[in-house]
Amino acid sequence: MATNVLIPFYSSYGHTYQMAQAVAEGAEGVDDTDVQLRRIPELEGARQAMSGQDAYVQAQEAMSEHPEVTHDDLRWADGIIWGSPTRYGNMTAQMKQFIDSTGALWQNGELEGKATAMFTSTATIHGGQETTILTSLVPLLHLGMIFVGLPYGENPQILTTDGIGGSPYGPATLAGGDGSRQPVEEELLSARNLGRRVANVSERLKGL
Repeated sequence: MATNVLIPFYSSYGHTYQMAQAVAEGAEGVDDTDVQLRRIPELEGARQAMSGQDAYVQAQEAMSEHPEVTHDDLRWADGIIWGSPTRYGNMTAQMKQFIDSTGALWQNGELEGKATAMFTSTATIHGGQETTILTSLVPLLHLGMIFVGLPYGENPQILTTDGIGGSPYGPATLAGGDGSRQPVEEELLSARNLGRRVANVSERLKGL
């Protein structure tokens, strides 16, 4: 049977979406792996506040081909790789609201034993890449999931003093203060490697 990998992501301006696509590419490179990209629903207040920005509107239109994530998607998945830009060193309210809606899944233990991981996007190198993933890990552990990181041995590109995203906790990209910077190859490589790693770990966990 195929291994199912779900990538639920939230992206305002498309940077996290580009990383999600790279994660999917990596997971799809593993034999017998089915991959689904799903949008984390937007908050109506955020939509209203940002709908006057062309960059936001264009990014939302580009992502509209992907359905919004549901609890059944989480049930379907053997591995779940979350994507969220940072908000003051933490996940977005959109992602938190969706995770907070999984009480029934938690109560029934439906996500226990599944591999999980995370990637993020920040404006600057000091914008919370590491804290966003580490703080997001807390509810994922409460749900009983098994966290998969991004080891240096498989990702020598993060052993650098250059201004690129990524850490042993997960891939990341930098958007720049005005959002003009786009993910570079080293960041996309980390994302692809994480997708492949979670697909492989998910396949092994299925047999336990």
